[in-house]
This record gives sequence, structure tokens and C-alpha cells, in this order.
Amino acid sequence: MASSSSCKDVCTLCKDDDVSSQAVTWCTECEVFLCMDCDNHHKKSRSSKYHTTMPTEDYHKLPAFMQNISSQCKEHNKKFELFCTFHACPCCVQCVTKHQKCQEMKPLSDILTNVKASVSVQLLENDLKVLTENFEEIVKYLKIRINENNLQKTKAIEKIRTMRKSIDDYLNRLEQQTFDDLESNHSKLVLNINTLLKQIEDRSVKINKLQDEYFKMTQYATELQMYFGLTEMEKITSIATTYIENVKSGDYLKENNLEIKISSALQSILQDVKSFGDVNITSSPSTVQIKAGRKDQAQQLVHTVPKVDQIKPSLLKTVTMPGKIGSVTIYACRILHNGSFLIIDHKKHRLLLFNNEGILMRTVVTFKVNPYDLCIVRNNTVAVSLGTLKQAVLVDIENNKIIKTIELSHNCGGVTSDDQILFVISALDDKCTIVNLTDMSHKIIGVGGSFISLFKENIYCTNSREDKVSCFKTTGEPLWTFMHKDIKYPNGIALDIYGFVYVASFRSNKIVAVSPDGKTSKTILSEGDGIVGPVGIDIKRDTGMIIVSSRMSYKRQNIFVFKI
Repeated sequence: MASSSSCKDVCTLCKDDDVSSQAVTWCTECEVFLCMDCDNHHKKSRSSKYHTTMPTEDYHKLPAFMQNISSQCKEHNKKFELFCTFHACPCCVQCVTKHQKCQEMKPLSDILTNVKASVSVQLLENDLKVLTENFEEIVKYLKIRINENNLQKTKAIEKIRTMRKSIDDYLNRLEQQTFDDLESNHSKLVLNINTLLKQIEDRSVKINKLQDEYFKMTQYATELQMYFGLTEMEKITSIATTYIENVKSGDYLKENNLEIKISSALQSILQDVKSFGDVNITSSPSTVQIKAGRKDQAQQLVHTVPKVDQIKPSLLKTVTMPGKIGSVTIYACRILHNGSFLIIDHKKHRLLLFNNEGILMRTVVTFKVNPYDLCIVRNNTVAVSLGTLKQAVLVDIENNKIIKTIELSHNCGGVTSDDQILFVISALDDKCTIVNLTDMSHKIIGVGGSFISLFKENIYCTNSREDKVSCFKTTGEPLWTFMHKDIKYPNGIALDIYGFVYVASFRSNKIVAVSPDGKTSKTILSEGDGIVGPVGIDIKRDTGMIIVSSRMSYKRQNIFVFKI
């Protein structure tokens, strides 16, 4: 495929005859440059008269990576005709041999139909708009903070000088020391903000550029270019969205304020005072308003939402608990962002960490009582519920320690979190406590259950005693309840990117998938797949990886890893 160039384009057909004719059009289907004569012939030819062409200047308005997207298979030099939904890639007829084990191949024309009018185009446009507004808001906020810090510095200096008027020459040296301290802290403060401001402005410029490329793409790109262009842009916007969320959640936007505390001993300065004052930087939560962006938007571009009957897990690997750690009773398992995973060993009060190959890394924490469930709060922090102790604890898995204990008014069963809020549910007390992780304030709603999960601001929970799965609003308002003969004593619960609910049915030895509306279900794993007494289950939504606990014997357990 021809690449974008600032030089004049040469007609591809004439070039084959060693003639350098200036190209005027680009054929999006033949993928060649055409001069005026060749373009006229091209339009009259029966095989190409209906091909779409564009002026070369419009072709070069496309982003560079789109110009390199071809409709021809580079390996077999044949036109792409099929699309592998499992690998999310186009295939020619010869590529099919490499995809014989893939679950479904679709005609490429079906995938590309109305791609420019797809929901993903609208979502990407909205993502770019939201990202642009977020970057602008953060830039505005950071500049305000600089002004505020400068004002605080000015007020601190005024405070110092007001006190200085009543003090003799003995304080000159101490005064200068305090000014130096103030200047050092202020410089550090402004340097940190300017560093972050520069990063934000740089990323904002990139998003603005991407937004320009997006509009050009929608005007000039082919359907194939549009499809892969969307994929590339979605990745960039996903990274930018994650960056903004990390800036917000990582305390980069906390309000660091300059303060000066005047010494109370100034009245006896000659005898007691050893410093003019203390300059400190105090922090409070950021007040910047960031609009929520889509998560996982780069994963499923224009794929349609499957039906529950289409869910077919494929086994990736089996992890057997090593004999050296003794018997293990798995109550919960969670996949971390890097593919490693944690398990709760209920019987021996342990939180265990395994790498992404299933090799035991270490015991993170040993609790004083039986832990019940765990959830990921943020990067290196998880929450663990401690059952009848009526406590939930926050655990730093990187430093292997409990960093916060949360006292509750009821038994602590299933736990889940959206990074900002922690939900702790109890089947015995028929309650759910919502904990604000910023100020640790509590709120109780009348939702009871065994295990719990969140998806798009709704609560999903199992009830082992009543053999049911339920969905609620976060206010406690019920939305639906589902029961089925295959769901017996349900325990762990997880949701995929589409909102399908996966339930570990302990007594029926099955994993059941329930439709997002709570009306239909399908048993996707059973004893024939090695599933015996499952309790723990988790799904990494961006990759479709699912892990399930299963008994091998009274003292041994497995973790199965599937791809859905």
C-alpha cells in the first residue's frame, strides 16, 4: 500500500511501465494511485467502474496509520473476506486454516456494514469530547491552584512581616531562615504542579490532535480504515481515560496548601524562640470535576452483544494448589491487573498470591479469624471481609500488611468495590453497608446476600439459602430475581463486559450464566469440565479471562482458568 508523503504522488499503473505521471486520485478498493488518463480508463472498465476513488489530497488527510491499512492479506496477497471474532482480525480464504479452532468466523462485510454509523463511532466522538473537556478542566484547575498557592504565599509573608515589626535585630537570622523554608516549600509545590500541568497540557494537545484526526477519518476513511482507525483511536482514548482516572485516584490533584504558623513564644523571644515559624504543606481532597469516561472501550469495538446461548468458555490452564501449603479451602479468588491472582483460604485464615502462571508467590496476610470474601479496591489494595467479626479490612498486598480496619454493625459476607465505594453484604442480617472510602462514612440499605458484585451502578448478589440471584439499584430498589434448577446454593458471582452474570452453584457443581435482564440462563461449565463444589469465581472484563475454584478432594482444590 502506498504511504503518505509530502512529495507528489506517482500513478501506480504508469510507474509499472516506467512512466512518472502525477496521480490525481486514489482507488480505495484497488489501493493504487491513478493519473488522469488511468482514472478515466478505471472508471470505464467493467471490473472497476463502481470502485470508490478520492482525490490524492483527501487521501493524505487521513492519519498515517490509516493509510497503511490494507484490504489485502500481506501473507497470502488475497483480499480479506472473513473476520475472526475470537482474535478480532480480518482473514483471507487461506488464513482460515490458522483459525480452525476459533469459535466463529463472520463475513467481513457483515462486520463493516454501517461501521461509520455504528454506536462505537458515536461513543468515540463522545469519549474524545469528554477527554478534551476533562483535560481542559484539569488545566484550568491546576492554574487556579497555582494562583491560590501564590496568594497563600503572599498571605504567609504578610503574616511573617506583621510579627516581625515587634521584634528586634535578634530575629533577623530566624526570619530569613523562615523565608528560605517558605520559598523551598513553595518552589517544591509549584514545581510539582507545573510538572503535572505540563503532562496534562501535552496529553490535551494529543487528544485535540486525535479529535481532528477523528473528524478527518469520518469524512475520508474507507470502511476498513474506519474500523481499524476506530480500534487504534479507542486504544489511545482508553489510555488517556485511564491516565485521568489514575491522576484523580492517585492523589496527584490533592490540594497542597502553604501555611505559616507563628510561634506562640514570640513574647519571650530572646529566651525561648529558636525558629521564626513552621512552613507546612497541608492537603485536602481535590474539588476538580472530572467527567466519567468509558472503561474497557477498546475491547469490543463494533461487535454485537452475544446471547447467553453463545457463551462458550475454553480452558486455558489448571492451577493445582501446591502440597507444601497444606489443605486449602477457597472462598474467593480475584484476578489482578497484571494477570496474577489472589485467593482467600477460609480454613487457614490466609490471603495467598499466585503469579499469572499459577505459581504460588507468597502468603500476603494471615488473619486472626476466618476471612470470607475479597475484592480489589485499587492497584495494590484489596478489601477482605471477616465474617462474624463484623469487620472489613484494607490490605496492602505489595507490603503484606493490613492498613485499615472498618468496623460494621452486621456480619461481613461478600464485598465489592468501584474504587471509591466499598459494599459489604450480609445474608444473615439481610443488610448491605456502603462505605465511602474517602471519609469512611457508612450507609446501610436493605439488601441481603451471600456474595456481591457491581456492574454499571447496579448491585448483583447471590443468596445461598434461597437459591437465587438478584439485581438491585445501589439505593436498594430491586430490579429482578432469578431462580433455576441448575442454581443450587449459589456462592461466588461475577459479571463480564456485556453484563452477563456468572454464578458459582456449589451444590449442583455448575457455573451458570444469567442474561443481563435476569430472564434466561445457560449452564456453561459442569462436572464434565471438572467443576466440583465451586465457591470462588472472578472475571477480568477487558480480556474475558475467568477463574473458578473447584474441589479435587477433601484437602485439595484447583483453580481453573478459562477464556470466554
